[in-house]
Amino acid sequence: MDRFHRIYALHGALSGARVPVSRKRLEEKLECGTATFKRIVDLMRGFAAPIEYVREANGYRYTPGIAFELPGIWFNASELFALRSAQMLLTEAEPGLLAETLKPLSVKLERLLQAERLGGGEAERRVRIIRMAGRGTGDCFPRVVDALMQRRQIRIGYWSRSSGQDSLRIVSPQRLVHYRDNWYLDAWCHTSAGLRTFALDCIRSASLRSGRARDVSDRDLDAELGGAYGIFSGKPSAEAVLRFTEFRARWVASEYWHPRQRGSRLDDGRYELRLPYDNPTELVMDILRHGSDVEVVAPESLRQQVADRLRAAAALYSSGRAK
Repeated sequence: MDRFHRIYALHGALSGARVPVSRKRLEEKLECGTATFKRIVDLMRGFAAPIEYVREANGYRYTPGIAFELPGIWFNASELFALRSAQMLLTEAEPGLLAETLKPLSVKLERLLQAERLGGGEAERRVRIIRMAGRGTGDCFPRVVDALMQRRQIRIGYWSRSSGQDSLRIVSPQRLVHYRDNWYLDAWCHTSAGLRTFALDCIRSASLRSGRARDVSDRDLDAELGGAYGIFSGKPSAEAVLRFTEFRARWVASEYWHPRQRGSRLDDGRYELRLPYDNPTELVMDILRHGSDVEVVAPESLRQQVADRLRAAAALYSSGRAK
């Protein structure tokens, strides 16, 4: 037990006691010897804790009639380090996005870390957060957040990567999603009369409207947008059956692909993964990154799509050197 936990333990023992508590009993609770116990008592008195020794009862108590609570927020070393790492994660999720908002918290955490001799940028040096293929949030993120939190409709100009077309839409923001280092907006689209997911970096313009946002329950959001595989999932329309080699199974068997996935080891050491999907685009990309270590067993349409992509890729190399 470290110093901070001993302070909490002593405070809890004394604040909840009706009669003085013996030193031996307190040392057992604090898991320490007499010298350490006395140091903790002195430290607590330095925080103005009304700890007194009652000779007649041979024990310690808080002076009756004097209210006392531990000042501020206390964390042990590992908790401070975890908080600092979490703050770094929030910052690195989108550089500059939350920097000013989190700056006061960063300063306070650094002071606490310094008090425990853990400051000086140790968390930054010892923890690395690597972003992969993040596209940023675009210029409209603040207005989208305002509409989301104020429960207002918002008019957006949206560019679709799949079609290459621009469109104007009226949407009711429901929630922001951070997925694979990119931000997305789940919203009710009044223009198309249905739930849609929009990539934040593809929102080219955004303006608040006076109308109140239409609210959609979390249950309906999950059923409509979170039921199948990938960020643009929709309701599941098929189940993919994938079989990974024994070698690749060492990784995939521990991976989380979907909340409703089902995995099992086969007799020959391979690993079979089953998961629901609708739009196959993202699933095909994830299958392809495993190359010859995975086979699509079903459905036939998905198997054919992967096979076609592999043949197209092989054709790029069949003619020799790049031109």
